[in-house]
Amino acid sequence: MLQILKAATLSCFVLLLCACGQQTEASISEVEEVKEEVAGTFGADFQASKVIPASDLLSSYSAEAIADTVMTTLRGTVDEVCQAKGCWMTIAAGGEEEMMVKFKDYGFFMPKDISGRQVIMNGMAYYEVTPVDELRHYAEDAGKSPEEIAKITEPKRELKFLADGVQLLEGEL
Repeated sequence: MLQILKAATLSCFVLLLCACGQQTEASISEVEEVKEEVAGTFGADFQASKVIPASDLLSSYSAEAIADTVMTTLRGTVDEVCQAKGCWMTIAAGGEEEMMVKFKDYGFFMPKDISGRQVIMNGMAYYEVTPVDELRHYAEDAGKSPEEIAKITEPKRELKFLADGVQLLEGEL
């Protein structure tokens, strides 16, 4: 009887090891698939494990949480990039909301020709009031006309993202 119990325990242990080994192989291949689609990494390298679509950011977190800052990893489509240096970009954040993305410590820049491309960003989302002079500066960097820049007369409460790392994904423009 004791031998049968030992054999059954050993069989269960072997089955458990085999099942865990297969799951690990699947997880590794999933990570490799994500790495294959990354065209370039800018700033700090990071593992994109739990990625939220940028368009779902506002429905995933409360306004109070974002007002205080939220550490997260987002995936979104680049709308605009600073045409002077690539020192900021904008991402659609759902509905009419657009998110201004800057880079930690001004430590890296994005290519200026990536509008329409997908990115995965790791960092901090928050709300901030942007003063008129800064809004005008961004409009100038984006290549807006003097008439459009002159229309900026009020500060604006904006959703922002401070990225410590950005992965540019493969894809056609």
